[in-house]
Parts: sequence; C-alpha cells; structure tokens
Amino acid sequence: MQDKFKKKHHILEYEDDYLKNIKLGITTREDGFSPFPRNAFNMARYIDDNQQNITQHQEMLATAIEFPREQWVFPIQTHENKVVEITEQDRGTNIDSLTDRLHGVDALYTYDENILLTMCYADCVPIYFYSEKHHFIGLAHAGWRGTVGQIVIEMISHLDFELSDLSVVIGPATSSSYEINDDIKSKFEALPIDINQYIETRDVNRHGIDLKLANALLLENAGVPKSNIYITDYATSEDLSLFFSYRVEKGNTGRMLAFIGQ
Repeated sequence: MQDKFKKKHHILEYEDDYLKNIKLGITTREDGFSPFPRNAFNMARYIDDNQQNITQHQEMLATAIEFPREQWVFPIQTHENKVVEITEQDRGTNIDSLTDRLHGVDALYTYDENILLTMCYADCVPIYFYSEKHHFIGLAHAGWRGTVGQIVIEMISHLDFELSDLSVVIGPATSSSYEINDDIKSKFEALPIDINQYIETRDVNRHGIDLKLANALLLENAGVPKSNIYITDYATSEDLSLFFSYRVEKGNTGRMLAFIGQ
C-alpha cells in the first residue's frame, strides 16, 4: 500500500479521498536557507538560526498550502501533556516572534475555521486529529514523555462527538531504532496497553520502542476504531535526506513543522 503522505516541494502532505476541507502535513528539511548543516528548511525560532530564515520558510509554506501566516498558531512545547483549545483570537500566536503565550502546551485543538495549528518536530511523533463532520482539528506532540503522559487520551477527552467520527493520522517520527532504558520502560509498563506489541528488549538496559504504534494502541484502547487510525511508514531517524533527527544528529539540527488547518 502506498503511503498517504505525498512529497510536494518542501512538504509531505497527507492525501485521503475522504478529506475535503482540511490541510494536513509536515515540512521536510531540504532546499531552505538554514545552516543545518546547509540549505536546511528549519521551521523553529527557538534554536540558533537567523530569524529571517524561519520567516522566509514560513512564507514559502504559506504559499504552498494557501494558508496565510496570520492564521497560524504555534505553542511553546515542553514535552508534557497539556492540551489547549484554540479560537480565532489566538491566530498569529508565536509566528512572527516567540512570546509567553501558549507556553508549556504540547497539544492544540479547535472547532473554529481559518486556523492552522502548527508544532515543531525532529523525532517526536506528530499526531493529527480531525472530524470534518464536526469541524474539529487537533495536533499533538508525543515524545516518550508525552506518550507516557497519554497526551492522545487528554486530547480526545475534549471531543464533543463520538469517537467513531474521529480520524487520526500518526505522522513521521523516529523508528523503533529509538531505544530506552529500564527506568523509562518501567513507566510504559503502567500504561493500559500490551507493552510487548511496541517494545522489544535487545540487551541489558536497552529496549527498542515504537512510539508511533504505542500512541495508536492507546487510542484504540480508548475506543477510537482501528480503521480510523493511519500510521505513516516515514521515519525521521531513517531518512536524513528528508527529515531532521534530534537523536541521530545529536541535537545539532533544525525542526520540521507539522500543520493541520481548516
């Protein structure tokens, strides 16, 4: 089966025959202006980069997806599980420059139109939520902390409609080459899902973990139909021609921007 994320210019855009009015995707790393290591399409203002580079990249993305920057919203992520509702009054937050607004937020959702929810990634899992029927979109940032904190469950607790009407897309993130130690593994053992489905013990204090699958299993366990959850095969840690990878590049790298708008 072909992956539903299709490459277009600086973007992997999600395509589905049933998706009519929602823009959903993630930027890639190539053909930009940032030095990570060169010509990188960095989208994060919070790392050591010329701010004009990010603005140029934003403008290029805005043109490509036909969604003006003035309608974007960006939170200050801190690897926790706080979820915030966004309204039209929040449009433009942290786009031209970073502020104290939406600090400590790793998931956003809205029922309003003409809003693009955005967040930065470089291995953590971008998780997109939508229901065109109910004019709902959401975006979550799930590293291992967000996954243990069940940020996806926090997200769906804010729905005012049935889970059968919700679709979830799990985007490009690190593969199961990502490893955790015994201490972190013990935190996952407390989750209400079968740890053997997404964690593989490889050696003493070394366990490979599939964070994309872990989040899918949490959603299934909470009642989201499996058929409503899509997981991409794209892996950030496996393809450095397309993606930034914080782990592989030891932190010296840019960030992709995941987005969903209606």
